[in-house]
Amino acid sequence: MVLPQNRNFEMSVVKILVVDDALPWQRFVTTYFETKTEFKILTVAADGLQAVQKAHELRPDVILMDVSLPGMNGFEATREIRKISPNSKILFLSALGDSAIVQEAFSAGGSGYVLKQDSGMDLIPGIRAILLDQQFVSRSLMGWHGCSNPNA
Repeated sequence: MVLPQNRNFEMSVVKILVVDDALPWQRFVTTYFETKTEFKILTVAADGLQAVQKAHELRPDVILMDVSLPGMNGFEATREIRKISPNSKILFLSALGDSAIVQEAFSAGGSGYVLKQDSGMDLIPGIRAILLDQQFVSRSLMGWHGCSNPNA
């Protein structure tokens, strides 16, 4: 799949902010994208407040947002980021798959939701979908009430 050509993407490189407080997960995500030249990890934020600050400063194309963060949680951070960096797309990346949590992620302003356990299959397709202004959810959440199959 070809990444969308959009004025917000410099030379088709998608700029990503990773927001997660778990060091092993931060390492996994940054390592995962090292060999993917169409993506660039700008930085990592370990809490919601830092995520808001980094989003304001860096204006990333995509923010990979965890739900459970110290201080300001991922939902609160997303609501703030929507105000200061409205062009940034937010893809929640979480271990939590409860339907109420997924619904809250979309209500807060997220464009997609990927379970960490599905990231190997769904992370890149999720990023590509939200960059095309499509909603995306992990394959294992397809039975979730209110969710159509954006992956079809």
